[in-house]
Amino acid sequence: MPVTVSGSGLSIHDVEAVARNRDSVGVSDDAWNRINVCRSMIQQKIDDHEIMYGVTTGIGEFSEVVLDPKQVENFQRFLIYSHAAGIGDPMSEEVVRGAMLGRMNVHCHGNSGGRPEITEQLRDMLNSSITPVAAAKGSVGACGDLSPMSQIAMAMMGEGDVFYRGNRMLASDALKDAGLDPLVLHARDGLAIINGSNMLTAMAALSLCDVERWMKYQDIATAMTLEALNANMTPYDSKLHELRGFSGSQVVASNLRRLTENSKMLESAGKKVQDAYSLRSTPQVIGALRDAFNYAREQVEIELNGVGDNPVFIPDEERVITGANFQGTPIALPMEMIGTGMSMAAVLSERRMNRLTNPALSAGLPPFLTEMPGMHSGLMVAQYTACALVAETRILSHPAANQSIPAAADQEDFVSMGMTTTQKTQQIIKNCYGVLAIEMIAAAQAIDIRGGIPGDGVSAAHNVIRKYISHLDEDRALFPDNDKMVEILSSGELLEAVESAIGCLD
Repeated sequence: MPVTVSGSGLSIHDVEAVARNRDSVGVSDDAWNRINVCRSMIQQKIDDHEIMYGVTTGIGEFSEVVLDPKQVENFQRFLIYSHAAGIGDPMSEEVVRGAMLGRMNVHCHGNSGGRPEITEQLRDMLNSSITPVAAAKGSVGACGDLSPMSQIAMAMMGEGDVFYRGNRMLASDALKDAGLDPLVLHARDGLAIINGSNMLTAMAALSLCDVERWMKYQDIATAMTLEALNANMTPYDSKLHELRGFSGSQVVASNLRRLTENSKMLESAGKKVQDAYSLRSTPQVIGALRDAFNYAREQVEIELNGVGDNPVFIPDEERVITGANFQGTPIALPMEMIGTGMSMAAVLSERRMNRLTNPALSAGLPPFLTEMPGMHSGLMVAQYTACALVAETRILSHPAANQSIPAAADQEDFVSMGMTTTQKTQQIIKNCYGVLAIEMIAAAQAIDIRGGIPGDGVSAAHNVIRKYISHLDEDRALFPDNDKMVEILSSGELLEAVESAIGCLD
C-alpha cells in the first residue's frame, strides 16, 4: 500500500512498510506547496546576500566564514564530499531506505529550504529501489547523521555506490537504468539532505517494530513454560494487576490468561503455593518493558514527524532560526531504555528455560529434557547458548548516550552518540530473539514429555514449532533447530497461528 508523506502522521509501521516491504512513496499536494513557498523565501534571501548559516556561510567551526555568490553554489557539493567520511561495512538497505523516507517527511513541513528537486529525487530513488551504500560507522548523532546521510546525497548526485536489483553498482549506472538524472545541488540543498538524525531514527523505528513483535512472542513463550511447569496461575489474576495500576503488567497478565485458556495441563495437582520470581513476576517485569516501549515509540514518532534540521526557515515570518534540532538525544535516551529493558527480559527468558532443564526445579521433568539422561545430554548445551547471548546483551546495555566526545574543534562539544545506541540496541534485540527461540524449543519439548492438552494459544504455538522442529528423542546437533526457530519467529507464522486461534494479542 502506498505511503504518502505530508510532514505528519508517519508511524514506525509506515517506515517498516517502505523500508522493508518496499511500498511506494508519494508526497501530499499541501507538502509540495509548503516546500515551494519555503524555497522561494530562501532564494530571495540568497539573492539579497543575507548571511545564513550553512547557506551563505561555512558550517561548524567555519560558521563565521561568509561565502561569496560563486562559493555558495559550489559549497554544497564540497560539503557533501567532506562529510562522507564514514568507515566499515554498509548500513543495511532497510535502514538507509527508512532514513530517506524520514528525510522526505522533514522536507514536507516546508521549513528546510531545499529545492523540491531533492525531495523528488529521494522519492524516485525509493520507488525505484535504488538504495545508497552508506558506511555503518561514522555518525555521532549530531549534527544529525552527517556521514551516512552524505553518502545518500552523493548517490542522489550520481556518485558513489548503490544497491540496485540485487547488485552493488555505481550510482550513476543505477540512476541511468531507472531513468533518473543525477541531482545538481544548489544553495542549501546539501545541508537540507544531511542535517538530521534520520538514519538513527529509522533504525530505532525498525527496531521498535521488532520489539513490538518480540513482546508478543515473549508472552507466548512464557505461557508455554507455565504449562510445562504446571504453574500456579494465581499471580496472573486481573485484580492483582489492576490494584497496582501499571498498564503493561495488566496487558501481559491478560495475554497469559488468554494463551492458557482451556488448558487441561494446568488442572494438574501438585502446584506450589508460590512459583519462582522468573515465573510469577513476568507480568511486572515484561510489563515495565511494554510501558517503556510505549514511551519510546511516542518519542520516535515525534521525531519522524518533526522538523529535525538546522537552520530552520519560517516562511510566514521570513525568519531563519539556527539551533540544534538535529540532536539525536531525544531518540538515543529512550532507545537506551529499550536496550536495557530487552536485556532484562532476556535474563528472565533464560531463567525460565533453566527451570525447564534443571531437574531440581522442573516439577518432575527429566534432566535437560532428555528421556535417556547420561546417554543423551538433551538441551543442556542449548542453555549455554542462551547464557552467551544474555551475557552479550548485558555488555551492550552499557549506555552510549552519555559517551559524548567533542567534535569540530569543540564547536560541537556535546553529541548524542545516538547511532551507537541504536546499533547496539539492534544487536540486543537480535540476541533476545535467539534467547526466546531457545526457551520455546525447550518448552515445546517439556510439553511433549509432560503430556496433556495445553491452552488454545499454547497449542497453536506448539503445532507450528512441531511443523518444523521435531521432538528431541535422541541427541542431534541443535544449532539448526535454534536457527530455524528464530526464522519461524521472524516469519510471523507462529504469531499468526496463535492469533488465529485466540484473537489478536494486546
